[in-house]
Amino acid sequence: METDTTDLIARARAGDHNAFRDLVQGHSHELQVHCYRILGSLQDAEDALQETLVSAWRNLGEFGQRSSLRTWLYQIATNRCLSMLRAGSRRPRIAPLPPEATLPEPTGAGDAPPWLEPYPGVLLDHLADQRPGPEARYETTEAISLAFITALQLLPPRQRAALVLRDVLGYHAAEVAQMLNTTQESVQSALKRARATIDNHLAGTSSGSRRPARQPDTAAEHRLVARLTDAIQRADLDALIELLVTDVRLSMPPAMLEYRGIESAQRIYAAVTFRPGRTYRVVPTRANGQPAFGLYLADPHASVYRAYCLLVITTTGDHITAITSFSTNVMTRFGLPRTLPETD
Repeated sequence: METDTTDLIARARAGDHNAFRDLVQGHSHELQVHCYRILGSLQDAEDALQETLVSAWRNLGEFGQRSSLRTWLYQIATNRCLSMLRAGSRRPRIAPLPPEATLPEPTGAGDAPPWLEPYPGVLLDHLADQRPGPEARYETTEAISLAFITALQLLPPRQRAALVLRDVLGYHAAEVAQMLNTTQESVQSALKRARATIDNHLAGTSSGSRRPARQPDTAAEHRLVARLTDAIQRADLDALIELLVTDVRLSMPPAMLEYRGIESAQRIYAAVTFRPGRTYRVVPTRANGQPAFGLYLADPHASVYRAYCLLVITTTGDHITAITSFSTNVMTRFGLPRTLPETD
Protein backbone atom coordinates (compact mmCIF):
# COMPACT_ATOMS: atom_id res chain seq x y z
CA MET A 1 0.00 0.00 0.00
CA GLU A 2 2.83 2.41 0.87
CA THR A 3 4.53 1.62 -2.46
CA ASP A 4 1.25 2.23 -4.33
CA THR A 5 0.76 5.57 -2.58
CA THR A 6 4.32 6.65 -3.28
CA ASP A 7 3.92 5.72 -6.94
CA LEU A 8 0.62 7.62 -7.19
CA ILE A 9 2.18 10.70 -5.59
CA ALA A 10 5.08 10.61 -8.03
CA ARG A 11 2.76 10.26 -11.01
CA ALA A 12 0.43 12.99 -9.73
CA ARG A 13 3.38 15.35 -9.24
CA ALA A 14 4.27 14.69 -12.85
CA GLY A 15 0.84 15.97 -13.89
CA ASP A 16 -1.14 12.72 -14.03
CA HIS A 17 -4.72 13.77 -13.13
CA ASN A 18 -5.91 10.16 -12.99
CA ALA A 19 -3.21 9.31 -10.46
CA PHE A 20 -4.25 12.27 -8.31
CA ARG A 21 -7.87 11.18 -8.47
CA ASP A 22 -6.92 7.67 -7.36
CA LEU A 23 -4.78 9.17 -4.60
CA VAL A 24 -7.52 11.27 -3.00
CA GLN A 25 -10.76 9.50 -3.85
CA GLY A 26 -10.60 7.31 -0.75
CA HIS A 27 -10.48 10.44 1.42
CA SER A 28 -12.97 12.68 -0.36
CA HIS A 29 -16.12 11.59 1.44
CA GLU A 30 -14.69 11.81 4.94
CA LEU A 31 -13.25 15.22 4.09
CA GLN A 32 -16.69 16.39 3.01
CA VAL A 33 -18.16 15.22 6.32
CA HIS A 34 -15.33 16.99 8.14
CA CYS A 35 -16.11 20.24 6.32
CA TYR A 36 -19.81 19.80 7.05
CA ARG A 37 -19.11 19.48 10.76
CA ILE A 38 -17.19 22.73 10.81
CA LEU A 39 -19.45 24.70 8.45
CA GLY A 40 -22.89 23.26 9.25
CA SER A 41 -23.91 23.40 5.59
CA LEU A 42 -23.70 20.67 2.97
CA GLN A 43 -23.44 23.21 0.14
CA ASP A 44 -20.56 24.99 1.89
CA ALA A 45 -18.94 21.64 2.65
CA GLU A 46 -19.02 20.67 -1.02
CA ASP A 47 -17.45 24.01 -1.94
CA ALA A 48 -14.76 23.58 0.72
CA LEU A 49 -14.00 20.06 -0.48
CA GLN A 50 -13.52 21.22 -4.06
CA GLU A 51 -11.23 24.02 -2.93
CA THR A 52 -9.30 21.51 -0.80
CA LEU A 53 -8.73 19.18 -3.74
CA VAL A 54 -7.69 22.03 -6.02
CA SER A 55 -5.22 23.26 -3.40
CA ALA A 56 -3.87 19.74 -2.85
CA TRP A 57 -3.34 19.28 -6.60
CA ARG A 58 -1.53 22.60 -6.92
CA ASN A 59 0.65 22.06 -3.84
CA LEU A 60 1.35 18.35 -4.02
CA GLY A 61 4.99 19.12 -4.67
CA GLU A 62 5.20 20.58 -1.15
CA PHE A 63 3.90 17.40 0.48
CA GLY A 64 7.04 15.96 2.04
CA GLN A 65 5.36 12.89 3.58
CA ARG A 66 6.34 14.09 7.08
CA SER A 67 2.75 13.26 7.92
CA SER A 68 0.29 10.93 6.24
CA LEU A 69 -1.48 12.07 3.09
CA ARG A 70 -4.77 11.90 5.02
CA THR A 71 -3.47 14.25 7.72
CA TRP A 72 -2.14 16.65 5.09
CA LEU A 73 -5.53 16.72 3.35
CA TYR A 74 -7.31 17.31 6.65
CA GLN A 75 -4.98 20.22 7.34
CA ILE A 76 -5.83 21.81 3.99
CA ALA A 77 -9.56 21.17 4.42
CA THR A 78 -9.64 22.59 7.94
CA ASN A 79 -7.92 25.79 6.88
CA ARG A 80 -10.20 26.16 3.86
CA CYS A 81 -13.18 25.94 6.22
CA LEU A 82 -11.67 28.54 8.55
CA SER A 83 -11.14 30.86 5.58
CA MET A 84 -14.78 30.43 4.56
CA LEU A 85 -15.96 31.20 8.07
CA ARG A 86 -13.89 34.40 8.06
CA ALA A 87 -15.20 35.48 4.66
CA GLY A 88 -17.75 38.25 4.77
CA SER A 89 -19.77 36.60 2.01
CA ARG A 90 -20.67 33.72 4.29
CA ARG A 91 -23.21 35.50 6.46
CA PRO A 92 -26.27 34.03 8.17
CA ARG A 93 -28.96 33.48 5.60
CA ILE A 94 -32.07 34.45 7.54
CA ALA A 95 -35.24 33.87 5.58
CA PRO A 96 -38.65 35.40 6.37
CA LEU A 97 -41.26 33.21 7.96
CA PRO A 98 -44.05 31.93 5.69
CA PRO A 99 -47.02 34.33 5.72
CA GLU A 100 -49.59 31.52 5.69
CA ALA A 101 -50.18 31.61 9.44
CA THR A 102 -49.38 33.67 12.48
CA LEU A 103 -46.99 31.67 14.63
CA PRO A 104 -47.52 31.52 18.37
CA GLU A 105 -45.11 33.47 20.52
CA PRO A 106 -41.86 31.45 20.75
CA THR A 107 -40.49 30.42 24.13
CA GLY A 108 -37.12 31.87 23.17
CA ALA A 109 -34.61 32.59 20.47
CA GLY A 110 -33.25 29.35 19.07
CA ASP A 111 -29.53 28.72 19.22
CA ALA A 112 -29.49 26.81 15.92
CA PRO A 113 -27.58 28.98 13.44
CA PRO A 114 -29.70 30.09 10.49
CA TRP A 115 -27.38 28.46 7.94
CA LEU A 116 -27.67 25.00 9.54
CA GLU A 117 -28.55 22.28 7.04
CA PRO A 118 -29.23 18.55 7.52
CA TYR A 119 -26.88 15.92 6.10
CA PRO A 120 -28.49 13.16 3.99
CA GLY A 121 -28.33 9.75 5.61
CA VAL A 122 -27.47 8.01 2.35
CA LEU A 123 -24.14 9.86 2.34
CA LEU A 124 -23.28 8.44 5.77
CA ASP A 125 -23.43 4.77 4.81
CA HIS A 126 -19.65 4.37 4.87
CA LEU A 127 -18.84 6.87 7.60
CA ALA A 128 -18.68 4.17 10.28
CA ASP A 129 -15.77 2.62 8.36
CA GLN A 130 -13.64 5.67 9.18
CA ARG A 131 -12.42 4.85 12.68
CA PRO A 132 -11.40 7.85 14.80
CA GLY A 133 -8.00 7.99 16.43
CA PRO A 134 -7.37 6.94 20.04
CA GLU A 135 -7.80 10.49 21.36
CA ALA A 136 -11.40 10.81 20.17
CA ARG A 137 -14.05 11.57 22.79
CA TYR A 138 -17.13 11.13 20.59
CA GLU A 139 -18.57 8.15 18.79
CA THR A 140 -18.89 8.54 15.03
CA THR A 141 -22.71 8.50 15.10
CA GLU A 142 -22.87 11.08 17.89
CA ALA A 143 -20.43 13.38 16.10
CA ILE A 144 -22.77 13.72 13.11
CA SER A 145 -26.03 14.13 15.05
CA LEU A 146 -27.98 17.32 14.49
CA ALA A 147 -27.56 18.33 18.15
CA PHE A 148 -23.78 17.97 17.92
CA ILE A 149 -23.53 19.84 14.62
CA THR A 150 -25.68 22.63 16.08
CA ALA A 151 -23.47 22.80 19.17
CA LEU A 152 -20.34 23.07 17.01
CA GLN A 153 -21.76 26.12 15.24
CA LEU A 154 -21.94 27.92 18.60
CA LEU A 155 -18.15 27.84 18.88
CA PRO A 156 -15.68 30.37 17.48
CA PRO A 157 -14.08 28.95 14.31
CA ARG A 158 -10.71 27.90 15.74
CA GLN A 159 -12.30 26.29 18.80
CA ARG A 160 -14.60 24.45 16.42
CA ALA A 161 -11.70 23.19 14.31
CA ALA A 162 -9.61 22.18 17.32
CA LEU A 163 -12.44 20.20 18.86
CA VAL A 164 -13.28 18.36 15.65
CA LEU A 165 -9.65 17.48 14.94
CA ARG A 166 -8.94 16.38 18.50
CA ASP A 167 -12.19 14.99 19.96
CA VAL A 168 -13.92 13.72 16.80
CA LEU A 169 -11.03 12.60 14.60
CA GLY A 170 -8.68 11.75 17.47
CA TYR A 171 -5.54 13.61 16.45
CA HIS A 172 -2.99 14.29 19.19
CA ALA A 173 -2.74 17.85 20.52
CA ALA A 174 0.68 18.27 18.90
CA GLU A 175 -0.75 17.25 15.51
CA VAL A 176 -3.68 19.64 15.91
CA ALA A 177 -1.30 22.47 16.80
CA GLN A 178 0.73 21.81 13.66
CA MET A 179 -2.39 21.61 11.47
CA LEU A 180 -3.67 24.92 12.85
CA ASN A 181 -0.22 26.55 12.88
CA THR A 182 -0.41 27.30 16.60
CA THR A 183 0.95 26.00 19.92
CA GLN A 184 -0.16 23.01 21.97
CA GLU A 185 -0.99 25.38 24.82
CA SER A 186 -3.30 27.35 22.54
CA VAL A 187 -4.97 24.12 21.40
CA GLN A 188 -5.51 22.92 24.96
CA SER A 189 -6.97 26.29 25.97
CA ALA A 190 -9.33 26.28 22.99
CA LEU A 191 -10.37 22.70 23.72
CA LYS A 192 -11.18 23.46 27.36
CA ARG A 193 -13.56 26.25 26.38
CA ALA A 194 -15.04 24.33 23.45
CA ARG A 195 -15.73 21.21 25.49
CA ALA A 196 -17.59 23.21 28.13
CA THR A 197 -19.82 24.81 25.49
CA ILE A 198 -20.51 21.51 23.73
CA ASP A 199 -21.28 19.61 26.94
CA ASN A 200 -23.62 22.35 28.18
CA HIS A 201 -25.50 22.42 24.89
CA LEU A 202 -25.85 18.65 24.63
CA ALA A 203 -27.04 18.46 28.23
CA GLY A 204 -29.78 20.92 27.34
CA THR A 205 -30.94 18.83 24.37
CA SER A 206 -31.00 15.39 25.98
CA SER A 207 -33.61 15.61 28.75
CA GLY A 208 -31.16 15.97 31.59
CA SER A 209 -28.34 13.61 30.62
CA ARG A 210 -24.91 15.03 29.89
CA ARG A 211 -24.70 13.38 26.49
CA PRO A 212 -27.65 11.96 24.52
CA ALA A 213 -27.41 8.18 24.44
CA ARG A 214 -28.27 7.25 20.86
CA GLN A 215 -28.93 3.81 19.45
CA PRO A 216 -30.09 4.66 15.95
CA ASP A 217 -32.19 2.52 13.65
CA THR A 218 -33.52 0.25 16.40
CA ALA A 219 -36.86 -1.56 16.54
CA ALA A 220 -38.10 1.02 19.07
CA GLU A 221 -37.15 3.81 16.69
CA HIS A 222 -38.98 2.10 13.83
CA ARG A 223 -42.14 1.83 15.94
CA LEU A 224 -41.87 5.49 16.89
CA VAL A 225 -41.43 6.52 13.25
CA ALA A 226 -44.49 4.47 12.27
CA ARG A 227 -46.60 6.08 15.02
CA LEU A 228 -45.48 9.58 14.04
CA THR A 229 -46.18 8.93 10.37
CA ASP A 230 -49.65 7.65 11.21
CA ALA A 231 -50.41 10.65 13.47
CA ILE A 232 -49.40 13.16 10.80
CA GLN A 233 -51.25 11.47 7.94
CA ARG A 234 -54.41 11.16 10.06
CA ALA A 235 -53.98 14.78 11.26
CA ASP A 236 -54.24 13.46 14.83
CA LEU A 237 -52.68 16.15 16.98
CA ASP A 238 -53.32 14.30 20.24
CA ALA A 239 -51.55 11.19 18.93
CA LEU A 240 -48.55 13.29 17.91
CA ILE A 241 -48.37 15.05 21.28
CA GLU A 242 -48.32 11.67 23.05
CA LEU A 243 -45.00 10.93 21.35
CA LEU A 244 -43.22 14.01 22.70
CA VAL A 245 -41.22 14.37 25.92
CA THR A 246 -42.42 17.07 28.30
CA ASP A 247 -39.62 19.50 27.41
CA VAL A 248 -39.56 18.78 23.68
CA ARG A 249 -37.69 21.34 21.54
CA LEU A 250 -39.04 22.59 18.23
CA SER A 251 -36.89 24.70 15.91
CA MET A 252 -37.04 25.76 12.28
CA PRO A 253 -33.81 27.11 10.79
CA PRO A 254 -33.29 29.60 9.25
CA ALA A 255 -35.84 31.27 11.57
CA MET A 256 -34.13 32.05 14.88
CA LEU A 257 -37.06 30.79 16.93
CA GLU A 258 -37.46 27.98 19.41
CA TYR A 259 -40.52 26.39 20.97
CA ARG A 260 -40.06 24.25 24.04
CA GLY A 261 -42.51 22.07 25.92
CA ILE A 262 -45.74 20.19 25.25
CA GLU A 263 -47.99 23.25 25.46
CA SER A 264 -45.90 25.17 22.93
CA ALA A 265 -45.93 22.15 20.61
CA GLN A 266 -49.71 21.93 20.81
CA ARG A 267 -50.09 25.63 20.00
CA ILE A 268 -47.77 25.68 17.01
CA TYR A 269 -49.01 22.45 15.44
CA ALA A 270 -52.64 23.49 15.90
CA ALA A 271 -51.94 26.93 14.41
CA VAL A 272 -49.78 25.81 11.48
CA THR A 273 -49.62 22.11 10.72
CA PHE A 274 -53.02 20.68 11.66
CA ARG A 275 -55.17 23.49 10.35
CA PRO A 276 -58.66 22.49 9.13
CA GLY A 277 -58.73 21.12 5.61
CA ARG A 278 -55.05 20.22 5.47
CA THR A 279 -53.96 16.73 4.43
CA TYR A 280 -50.42 15.43 4.43
CA ARG A 281 -48.35 12.57 3.12
CA VAL A 282 -45.07 11.54 4.67
CA VAL A 283 -42.00 10.05 2.97
CA PRO A 284 -39.46 8.63 5.45
CA THR A 285 -35.74 9.22 5.05
CA ARG A 286 -32.75 9.80 7.34
CA ALA A 287 -30.62 12.82 8.16
CA ASN A 288 -27.55 13.07 10.39
CA GLY A 289 -28.07 9.44 11.42
CA GLN A 290 -31.58 10.26 12.66
CA PRO A 291 -35.12 9.64 11.39
CA ALA A 292 -36.36 12.30 9.00
CA PHE A 293 -39.47 12.87 6.91
CA GLY A 294 -40.34 14.66 3.74
CA LEU A 295 -43.69 16.27 4.51
CA TYR A 296 -46.07 16.91 1.60
CA LEU A 297 -49.23 19.02 1.70
CA ALA A 298 -52.24 18.31 -0.51
CA ASP A 299 -52.85 20.98 -3.13
CA PRO A 300 -56.57 21.84 -3.03
CA HIS A 301 -56.46 22.91 -6.68
CA ALA A 302 -54.59 19.93 -8.17
CA SER A 303 -54.36 16.18 -7.66
CA VAL A 304 -50.91 16.34 -6.10
CA TYR A 305 -49.16 16.76 -2.78
CA ARG A 306 -46.52 19.48 -2.80
CA ALA A 307 -43.29 19.47 -0.79
CA TYR A 308 -43.88 21.34 2.47
CA CYS A 309 -40.80 20.79 4.66
CA LEU A 310 -38.25 18.28 5.90
CA LEU A 311 -38.59 17.18 9.52
CA VAL A 312 -35.65 15.72 11.43
CA ILE A 313 -36.47 14.11 14.78
CA THR A 314 -34.31 13.28 17.76
CA THR A 315 -35.47 10.34 19.84
CA THR A 316 -34.84 8.69 23.17
CA GLY A 317 -36.48 5.35 23.82
CA ASP A 318 -40.06 5.58 22.57
CA HIS A 319 -40.36 9.38 22.68
CA ILE A 320 -39.28 12.37 20.62
CA THR A 321 -37.04 14.95 22.30
CA ALA A 322 -36.67 17.39 19.40
CA ILE A 323 -38.14 18.17 15.99
CA THR A 324 -36.24 20.40 13.58
CA SER A 325 -38.05 21.65 10.51
CA PHE A 326 -36.14 22.62 7.36
CA SER A 327 -37.45 24.33 4.25
CA THR A 328 -38.12 22.55 0.97
CA ASN A 329 -34.79 23.87 -0.35
CA VAL A 330 -32.94 20.94 1.24
CA MET A 331 -35.29 18.17 0.09
CA THR A 332 -33.72 17.53 -3.31
CA ARG A 333 -30.49 16.62 -1.48
CA PHE A 334 -32.40 13.69 -0.03
CA GLY A 335 -33.74 12.50 -3.37
CA LEU A 336 -37.22 13.70 -2.40
CA PRO A 337 -39.45 14.91 -5.26
CA ARG A 338 -41.18 18.28 -5.35
CA THR A 339 -44.61 16.68 -5.72
CA LEU A 340 -46.31 13.36 -5.03
CA PRO A 341 -49.35 12.01 -6.88
CA GLU A 342 -52.65 12.09 -5.01
CA THR A 343 -52.79 8.29 -5.06
CA ASP A 344 -50.09 5.67 -5.57
